[in-house]
Amino acid sequence: MHVVYISDGKAGHRSQALGLYQAMQRQHADCSFQEISIADLPILSLIGSIFSRKCAQLEQTPTFIFGVGSHTHLRVWLMGKVYPHAKTVILMKPSLPLSFFDYAVIPEHDAVPASNKVIVTQGALNPIVNQQRHQTNRILIALGGSSKRHGWNAEKVLTAIQGITEQQPQATIILTTSRRTPSDFLTQLQQQSYAAQLQIFPVEQTPQGWIFEEMQKAEAVWVTEDSVSMLFEALTAGCRVGLIEIDRLKQDRITNSIDLLLKEEKIGLEIQITQLPVAGIFSEADSVVEELLKR
Repeated sequence: MHVVYISDGKAGHRSQALGLYQAMQRQHADCSFQEISIADLPILSLIGSIFSRKCAQLEQTPTFIFGVGSHTHLRVWLMGKVYPHAKTVILMKPSLPLSFFDYAVIPEHDAVPASNKVIVTQGALNPIVNQQRHQTNRILIALGGSSKRHGWNAEKVLTAIQGITEQQPQATIILTTSRRTPSDFLTQLQQQSYAAQLQIFPVEQTPQGWIFEEMQKAEAVWVTEDSVSMLFEALTAGCRVGLIEIDRLKQDRITNSIDLLLKEEKIGLEIQITQLPVAGIFSEADSVVEELLKR
């Protein structure tokens, strides 16, 4: 089984493709992977390959062709024409008609109903698995920032962090930021008396993969609500997950997905570990692979 991933170079998109491939590898050991940049797949060259039935960039004949990001969709479709026995899989709502592809893996917040072509997931896929290494009373706090649907509210975030630290005085508490966190927020935080209980790691000082490793060790993760993908990553890692509310600028399909997680009690608004929902099994990538192989 050989997977070809047509890449637009975006880290978040690559994370989804890797998540699906690695889940496939767990269920089908004889599985290989090749990533090809869209820059190395000119459209005219791909059209020419349809007639020769061979694409020079490929190391071997694909079983699956993955694409994430709208710029990959036309190339996935064309490569499917070059290799008609391969299954084309788009990991989002496609920009081309669904009929152009064998399957689309679409988060439920996009409101596309499941069908023989559509596999619906909770959130975007990611490469995390629960390694069962969680340490009691170890907490990770992950801060985002302003976005098109959220406005940063320093007072709300500081109040939440204070509550978490005061409720868990014996806990090891790791705090990290994102590139969207306001530059002056850590200065504000470090002026608070409870900041002495925190181990602070600004995003600029964390290597690639650092936060995924911290999720494997944390019993609980609190995330600001603008960081939706991180909520799903923490759930996949097997952590109890708490939500830190900030200001909503609008209600849309993404904020609705957060509300659904709260309603289903997968995440909570509490500031005490024992009051957060108990961590369950959350592995959307494995579920998608089971469905793909079954079909």
